[in-house]
Amino acid sequence: MGRRILGGVGLVTIVFAFTLISWKPIEKETSPYAFTSSDSTTNESFKPIYDSIGLSETGLTYALFEKAVNGFYNLRNDGKATINKSVLSIVDFDQNSTEKRLWIIDLDKKELILNTWVAHGEFSGGDIASHFSNAIQSLKSSIGFYVTGEKYYGKHGLSLRLDGMDEDFNSNARKRAIVVHGADYVSQKTIAVLGRLGRSQGCPAVPQHLVKTVVTAMEGKTVLFINNTSQFYTSKYLNNEASEVLASK
Repeated sequence: MGRRILGGVGLVTIVFAFTLISWKPIEKETSPYAFTSSDSTTNESFKPIYDSIGLSETGLTYALFEKAVNGFYNLRNDGKATINKSVLSIVDFDQNSTEKRLWIIDLDKKELILNTWVAHGEFSGGDIASHFSNAIQSLKSSIGFYVTGEKYYGKHGLSLRLDGMDEDFNSNARKRAIVVHGADYVSQKTIAVLGRLGRSQGCPAVPQHLVKTVVTAMEGKTVLFINNTSQFYTSKYLNNEASEVLASK
């Protein structure tokens, strides 16, 4: 009887040990578009492009450049942005309106197309933009990723429609008529008089004499990223790993 018990125990031990050896943890499937916070860890993947263009000298930080490039490639992969143009536009609303805080960059050619002023919304703040909204008639700017729509001629002359890609942050852009357009109050003359740029009704308005250059560069479903780090912001287009793979193709 004792031998039978010992034999049974031995058999159980062997089966248990075999189970431990053969067991593997189940790997969780991760989405290539997992939501990532705006303060995600910086990596150096896009640093050669940043350095080659000399963007540090223009006041554009690498952290912001990397964030925008991540969105650029992820939006392309998602079929939202064009693959026919490699133009990325960045607005940094962390900076004063007196600073040239709009950059239009050609990533493939590794060149800066334009660096100039851009206005924020009337109710977003004075010289500094600190209040943002996705609400209709808020007269505030909206942060996040956009894809450029069609150009047209309206009350501001040549303009470019925008489609917001981030739900709750800028998804009402088209309904709000948030567009890129030229404005006389975006100029050195206005800065000299007011000590800051004039303000829009929420549109990223640019210097009137540069609007044709801006619209021509940005039109055709290219990516625009409007940044402000003081605001809580998340986006499914800020995934680092996915964009690095896409950029290397």
